[in-house]
Amino acid sequence: MQSGAQTAPVSKKVLWAGRIAIAVPVLMLLFSGGMKLVKPAFVVEEFARLGYAERLALGIGILEVVCAVVYAIPRTSVLGAILLTGYLGGATTTHVRIGDPFFGPIVVGLLVWGGLFLRDDRLRALVPLRC
Repeated sequence: MQSGAQTAPVSKKVLWAGRIAIAVPVLMLLFSGGMKLVKPAFVVEEFARLGYAERLALGIGILEVVCAVVYAIPRTSVLGAILLTGYLGGATTTHVRIGDPFFGPIVVGLLVWGGLFLRDDRLRALVPLRC
């Protein structure tokens, strides 16, 4: 489906910046999700500190990996960004609830949407930023 809005062509540098900004959170989330699947001692301790039962690690890890994979696939990246926004909102809430610094999930969320904005002309057409 073609949009009537025209977007300016993006330079290769901007396109690569977008790809890198997408790769960073994908790698972080895949690693984090993988750790939740394997459940080494430090993950079990962190779940207890955050007030979550250890049995939830598997489901949360699967959710994290699936969201990251959906985001990494170009055709489904917008859906993945929406899913990751919800996931990262929950992570932010968890840290706020126990009084931890909560900027990590917010920065990852900014990378998710910023990278997608730089790489995807459909998103730039939907949200045209004017300078």
